Amino acid sequence: MSDLISHLSVLEEQGRKRKTKTQQHSHRGVEDLKATVDSLTIQRDQLKAELAGHNTFLPKLRTVLDNGGAHEGNEDMDNGSENNKYLRLMAQHAQLKDLLRAHHLIGGYDLMKTRDKKVCISLATEYGGVYLETYNLEIELREPLRISRHSIPHFIPLKSLAEQSMQTDIRGFLDTLSLHLNAYSGRKQQMKLIKEHHTSVEVMESNPPCSKLVLMLTVPKENTKICCMLNYSDLTSCLPRKVVIESDDKLDSKQWKKNRTLLMETPVHTALTTIMGLTQL
Repeated sequence: MSDLISHLSVLEEQGRKRKTKTQQHSHRGVEDLKATVDSLTIQRDQLKAELAGHNTFLPKLRTVLDNGGAHEGNEDMDNGSENNKYLRLMAQHAQLKDLLRAHHLIGGYDLMKTRDKKVCISLATEYGGVYLETYNLEIELREPLRISRHSIPHFIPLKSLAEQSMQTDIRGFLDTLSLHLNAYSGRKQQMKLIKEHHTSVEVMESNPPCSKLVLMLTVPKENTKICCMLNYSDLTSCLPRKVVIESDDKLDSKQWKKNRTLLMETPVHTALTTIMGLTQL
């Protein structure tokens, strides 16, 4: 009986010790958690302070970058610390994102930011898969938008196009302007190809926009001269709206009616290849 009582006493003592240890562990766990919370709170306050400083510093940096990087006399900006170098990279990254967004909004035209809140937009032209001239347009980013400089040919109606849509639809304005420039470059390229590939065709007359073209065709077999007058009244197109064909000799009216249609529906240098081939048969 005494052995049983002794054994129960041992178990009771072990239970008390276990309970005491559990309480001690629990107390230390709470203290550890409190210490962790205090440490995280301090870190949070430090990060908030740094973020507030960054939010004050970044706009200044953006202003410096937008003005071309000039910041003489500003000690904060001249600080070469790692922190400020990182902030400068952040500001440059934000600036690039703004430029890319603008690039997307204006339809993917090449865009370069210049000083004094201006952007230079490059409009490349091409015809038949060949890149031709590139024209530039500098726009002031103010209200209202204003074209400060450009290399657009004088006969392109830039002023009227800008008045129509530049303030409300910059992408539409650039698309229409690009259409005019590509059509002009295309007509000019066709004239160049005529001179290169058709020695029996003489360009008698043309104007700067290449909107009027007078060609003298010589048919070798018959020694016949034929005058073709092409009028490109639609300056956004590479095809003429009106074609007049004249000759002192009698022409096959049915054949030249087809040729007239061909000149109106096909680039002139391509149409001439077909026409001269047919007339020499």
